[in-house]
Amino acid sequence: MGDILATYGDDILKAFWVTIQLAVLSTIGSLVLGTIIAVLRLSPVRILRLLGTWYVNVFRNMPLTLLMVFSILGLTYILGIQLDANVVKTNAFRWAVVMLSVYHGAFICEALRSGVNTIPVGQAEAARSIGLTFGQSMREVLLPQAFRGSIAPIGSTIIALTKNTTVAAVIGVGEAANLMSVVIDNKGSGLEVFLPFAIGFVILTLPVGLAFTNMSRRLAVKR
Repeated sequence: MGDILATYGDDILKAFWVTIQLAVLSTIGSLVLGTIIAVLRLSPVRILRLLGTWYVNVFRNMPLTLLMVFSILGLTYILGIQLDANVVKTNAFRWAVVMLSVYHGAFICEALRSGVNTIPVGQAEAARSIGLTFGQSMREVLLPQAFRGSIAPIGSTIIALTKNTTVAAVIGVGEAANLMSVVIDNKGSGLEVFLPFAIGFVILTLPVGLAFTNMSRRLAVKR
């Protein structure tokens, strides 16, 4: 492993920095998108509920690799939709963020919906009785408790998202998995090749898991 670190140490750090950027930006995107879809699924308007249900059923059951490939082959090369027309690598990176957000947004949505379902029905009825609209009751009463009640599954989704950034390698994003394939091509496969990357992902995901476990205990809604 020492030889690998001596030769590719700087490249490994740069690759994991790209992985961190992918994970952070995609986490923000999936939280925003997942919250919006969760509101749609809980909406009193039937067409909005159907739209939210369709989104979750489609993207939760679609392979992430297929979405990544579609973003480049389908949207960029066939339809000509580019998020950065001047730099190919930046375009691929931005599409990776979009697809990671779209894919994991469906899982965030279901985590939040399960959190809402744990809230006593009387609270929503009380919100309506004092004149709050659906949007106000979601913002002031339901969503804050839903986030607190779904901290653990949201944390699991973020950990899965961090590990799934490796899929971005299929469209040429220079993150950790992409560099690992380059190292394997040059050095051959072996424990000394896989170990630095495995340790890197443990360093990224273990603190997230511990933090969300601690948050779920401290922020748990008392019933």
